[in-house]
Amino acid sequence: MTTSIAMAVAATAAALVPLSPAHAAYGADQPVYLQLVSNDGYATQLALLDGTVAFDDGNTKYRYSLRLCWQHAYPQPYFTINVNGTSTASPTQTGPTSMSGCQQAYLYSGEVNFGGTVRNVRFDVTGGWFGSNGQYQMRTKSTYTYDNPYN
Repeated sequence: MTTSIAMAVAATAAALVPLSPAHAAYGADQPVYLQLVSNDGYATQLALLDGTVAFDDGNTKYRYSLRLCWQHAYPQPYFTINVNGTSTASPTQTGPTSMSGCQQAYLYSGEVNFGGTVRNVRFDVTGGWFGSNGQYQMRTKSTYTYDNPYN
């Protein structure tokens, strides 16, 4: 009888313990790499973006950990995050770092809850320079489009 009561109490207690919400798991980090060069025939290195991006198995979040190296662009280069080919966001800068061959380098990282299905992400890097004729030019180049493996 005591065993039956103990089991009933344990079952009731287990039923009353609130379940913690399930946490989405992230897939493997995918490497990100883009070298932005001038397109005036001199191929001047303007900026380098590298790091990783990953997607959660719930299809609504992604995370990134990136470095942006300022090489010979003027002014400082920048990048944006493009989700599903239509939505553009600015990355979160988390501090400076050092990289060989860079005037300056910055770290960017974040976990983004997109609020809808994340099908893919790409990064667009923009940098400017003065050409040999003294004319200022700008160029934007996109990384590979990173597909979410969960959809």
